[in-house]
Amino acid sequence: MDQTVENVVIIGSGPAGWAAAIYASRANLKPLVIEGDPTSEKNRLQGTIPLGQLSLTTEVENYPGWPAGHTREFLKSALPSEHQPYWAMANKPQPNHGINGPELMELMRQQAKNFGTRVVSKDVVKVDFSKRPFTLTTHDGEQVRTRTTVIATGARANYLGLPSEDSFKNRGVSACAVCDGALPRFRQKGIAVVGGGDSAVEEATYLSKFGSKVNLLVRRDTLRASKIMQQRAKDNSKIDIHWNTELDEVLGDEENGVTGARVRNNKTGDLRVLPVSGVFLAIGHTPNTAFLDGQVKTNEKGYIVWTTTNRTYTSVEAVFAAGDVADDYYRQAVTAAGTGCMAALDAERYLAHHGHI
Repeated sequence: MDQTVENVVIIGSGPAGWAAAIYASRANLKPLVIEGDPTSEKNRLQGTIPLGQLSLTTEVENYPGWPAGHTREFLKSALPSEHQPYWAMANKPQPNHGINGPELMELMRQQAKNFGTRVVSKDVVKVDFSKRPFTLTTHDGEQVRTRTTVIATGARANYLGLPSEDSFKNRGVSACAVCDGALPRFRQKGIAVVGGGDSAVEEATYLSKFGSKVNLLVRRDTLRASKIMQQRAKDNSKIDIHWNTELDEVLGDEENGVTGARVRNNKTGDLRVLPVSGVFLAIGHTPNTAFLDGQVKTNEKGYIVWTTTNRTYTSVEAVFAAGDVADDYYRQAVTAAGTGCMAALDAERYLAHHGHI
């Protein structure tokens, strides 16, 4: 990377980032995507590897345009051999519906590249939005100057940190009921949800449509959720609330994935096993904004604030935000992609208004 001033740099490589790249490329803005460092152990541990959260997901059946079908045959024609996802290379089973997450993300990446998007596999560790052009510094000390920036770094789900939790991710352990709850492995089976806030009750309520019983594990003797959400949980005959209860270990095996949850009563210390096929974590998300060092306005949860309704504008002119990094409500791939499109159009219009294109 030299000291050429870029028209637009997109930081992040989930659905929002690639949608922004596709639109910016087709507008002849010659975007640069800084997708993240795939070799970083920190990225691996906290779930911030390139290609976003969908790269950590197996079946994706709610992204429009991907019904059941022979997706592997399409992948072989759409992607170069070096970017065939390991699922395809290892002949792993295709989903009954939809497409595997890593496959979908590789297709988005390739579509952006087909239109001329340049991709750098590094982490942005520092930004300077105080003067123009902006300066972005990567983890190896290189600097990129740009007229506009799209921040699409997403948010990562919070986990408890149990080794077994990590072992069974995508095999019964999840942090998104809307994404995974309808999968066959959870239907008419026991499910555990960890958390006591509105999100936990929402997840439990949603999962009660599929599971035979939902065990809501609450570490206190009361719910933090709003009164209306508390009543909703208590009124749902398929939700069992376990007070003063914490997840001690996720149980399972290679063949079946999750088969149970060992829980501990934090008052008595008693342990018991709940027969469940899934464990859903609903203890919040952390937006990936630390590298911004407070230069862009965020809300009390740390998510970037859009300063104008229905625009991706941030508190810094010419800096735009797309996807989950600015969304603490929906957090879906399709909504992220939509705001990625919006951010690219906002960047294009800014550049045109200031005579840069």
